[in-house]
Amino acid sequence: QVQLVESGGGVVQAGESLRLACKVSGLTFEDYAVGWFRQSPGKEREGVAAIYTGGSTQYYADSVKGRFTISRDNDKNTLYLQMDSLTPEDAAMYYCAASGSGSVCFLFEGGKLLWTPTPPHWGQGTQVTVSS
Repeated sequence: QVQLVESGGGVVQAGESLRLACKVSGLTFEDYAVGWFRQSPGKEREGVAAIYTGGSTQYYADSVKGRFTISRDNDKNTLYLQMDSLTPEDAAMYYCAASGSGSVCFLFEGGKLLWTPTPPHWGQGTQVTVSS
């Protein structure tokens, strides 16, 4: 059974940082593209960042470029998201996701990061709250 478990969320003030982690099991981690999504109440889920299998190719939504850094540790089967200079607009439930066995394509549309097809594997989410 594929499982993704996020951790690291919390309550911070604007300008502070958080580091999210996603521990993956049930698949060969180094063979899959992985990434982060977020969703706040009343808004649609949006892609935040994604990273290919080797870790050297990274993608970010325009809203987080320069502030967030995605990385992966294939030896630990763990995905990370370093979030710096957080703003209230970053407050959301953050989910990690892993691709399926087929090909995956990352696209940009109006500054948004799109992942197609939709990842089949998801974590339960970790809450990030940012106060001003």
